[in-house]
Parts: sequence; C-alpha cells; structure tokens
Amino acid sequence: MDFSIPVDIQTRLDDIRRFVEQELVPLESRLLAADWDGLTDALDEKRSQVQAAGWWAPNLPVGAGGTGASLVELGLISEELGRTPTGHYVFGCQAPDAGNAELLLLHGSEKQRDRYLVPLASGQIRSCFCMTEPEFAGSNPVQMGTVARREGDDYIIEGHKWFATAADGARFAIVMAVTNPDEAKHRRASMILVDCDQDGFSLERNIPVMGHPGSGYFSHGEVRLTQCRVPISQRLGEEGAGFIMAQERLGPGRIHHCMRWLGICRRVVELMCDYALTRQLNADTKLADTQIVQAWIAESAAELQSARALVLETAWIIQEKGFKAARDNVSMIKFITANTLQRIVDRAIQIHGALGVTDDTILSFWYREERAARIYDGPDEVHKLAVARHLLKARARAG
Repeated sequence: MDFSIPVDIQTRLDDIRRFVEQELVPLESRLLAADWDGLTDALDEKRSQVQAAGWWAPNLPVGAGGTGASLVELGLISEELGRTPTGHYVFGCQAPDAGNAELLLLHGSEKQRDRYLVPLASGQIRSCFCMTEPEFAGSNPVQMGTVARREGDDYIIEGHKWFATAADGARFAIVMAVTNPDEAKHRRASMILVDCDQDGFSLERNIPVMGHPGSGYFSHGEVRLTQCRVPISQRLGEEGAGFIMAQERLGPGRIHHCMRWLGICRRVVELMCDYALTRQLNADTKLADTQIVQAWIAESAAELQSARALVLETAWIIQEKGFKAARDNVSMIKFITANTLQRIVDRAIQIHGALGVTDDTILSFWYREERAARIYDGPDEVHKLAVARHLLKARARAG
C-alpha cells in the first residue's frame, strides 16, 4: 500500500501552505476584531492572487472554472486551507458555495447554470443553503414545515429556516421545500433556487453563536419565506428529488469538512507546542517540561493522525469504488473527526490558560464556531446508530 503523495501534488501543497501562513494567517486579527469591511477587502485581494496562481476552486472541474482536483487531492488541499478560518473562502471552495456549485453543475439547467453557477464559480457572488428549521429536529431531515405549492407556472413558498450559513450578503439560496406531501417521505421535498432579493424572502437576523452574530460570509442566518413566488423553472432537478440530491453531496462534502477540521487540529497542535515551549512556570521550568502537557500533546498528535488516516482512506474508497462502498466510513469519519477536533482545541485552551478563552488567539474562535461540528450534517449519535445497525445486520446475516 503506497501512502506517498505524488511530487507535483506535494509541491502544490507546500506552495499553498506558504501562502496560507504568509498571506492569510496575519488577517486573523481582523476576523477576531470583527473588522468585517476591512477583512472583506483584504480577502478579495487574496482571492485575486489565488486565481492568478491557478489554485482557484479545486472542487470544480476545469470546464466549470476550477482546477479539477481528485477527491483525495481535494482532501489534502482542504487540510492546508483549514489552518485558518479564511482559507477555503479565499480559494473559492468554501461551504455552502462549494456544494451549491456542485448541485448546479450536476442538476442545473443551462439557463440556471448561466445565471447562477458561472458567477458563483468565479467568486463574483455568494449563495446559501436553506434546509434546517427551528421547529423540526435537524437529525431527521425528511421532516420540514416549509412548503412550495403550485399556482400556475409558479411555486408559492412558505416557511421558516435557520442556520443558513452565509445568508448575509448571499445573492441566491437553494431552498428545500415540500412540493409533494403525499409521496414517500424521501420523495416529498424539492430544491428551489430563490434570489435573496426576491419579494417574500427575508433574512431575519444573523444568529449569535455563543454571543457572536458574525457578519457576511462568517454568519448563520434565520430566514423567513412568506408568499415567496418563484417560477417552476427555478426548481433544481426533478420535483421530489431534493432529499436524494442532498444525499449526493454527503460523501465529497464530508471529506471536505473532515480534512478542514484536521487542518485546524494540526495548527492547534503547533500552537500548543509553541506556547508550551515558551511559557515559563518558574525560572527553571516551562509548561513543556510538565508530564501532563506532554501527555496532552502526544494524545492530540496520535488522535489527529488516526483520524486523518481514516478520512484519507474514505476519500480513496469513494474516489475508486463509489460512495456506497464507503458508507460506513463516511459516517465514522464524521463523529471521529469532530470529536478529535473538540478534544484537541479544548486541550490547547487549557494549555494556554486564561489567554486561551480570549480573542487574542484563534483558539476561542474555533472553540465556539466548530463546536457545532458534532451537530450539523447529522449529530454524532445518528452516525453512530447508522454504523452500529449496519454492522449488526451484516453480522446477523453472516451468522
């Protein structure tokens, strides 16, 4: 089994790492200070540099304006970009735009791709994805109250969504709504493209996450749709296919998320080592000299490498054999990596002491923003149940 990375890919990863460290990490102070306008202007400049370097949108094929990276390559790039919160945005492969672009590429009509995909893929506009609802359990995505009823050649959408990431400033949304209430539960909902300046579409607020509402791309919106009329031609894909299309995003999307989390973990381990090596406890002792800190560093490094191996194996299986062959792995990497991330960030904060809970370092940002990793895209418990049930059924059949 060959675990080596081809020389050309490793060279690109090294170049991306240098760019992230030299150009993006220094911008974190603006993010932590909530200097949104200044940050946005700086990020636009960095995006131009990325496009000029030929690194833009590694998740999209060349014909759609991307660089056409394989899933394994995309995972490795995502790990490097995850080292700073702005990495994926600057490289044009940030959620939810990355997934929305892929949906448009696979299921959009020519008119839809021209209107939405072309400017989205080039970074001219942003988008959001409206699925989760406060009135229904997010762990059961087939339950939703948002409906789109036909009236002539239009849909009239009524509903309430929240945690629509980056809705603030988005040009359009992909809205999941029930169009076929009498069909089987997985065939009831459709995806509909809605312009965010459309009458009846309202961004109610940016939801504060542990006291921080954020702004622009770095926010999560609560959205109301009230008598929102859109042409039926705005439906993405077949009517009733919304849930199936959402499932298509899971494999590649989860690799993307998990490798981003591992990029965070790697940076955090470096931060805890750097602080431990310089923080004096007394004239003769540094934090790094204490056994408990050494144990935390070792545990973090081991957990990171273990999760990384599983995620990269999963990416390879999906790439070579398809999503179905990696079904259990796709669930396992979600809860394994999310919990690894939480433990490593928590240890780093403990090592940093009071400094760790301030916004003087990036740790507190990741602590509050990434705690939801164990909730969104299916909570830990749902994924554990799915893996256990599949293994138990397989064992029962074999027995």
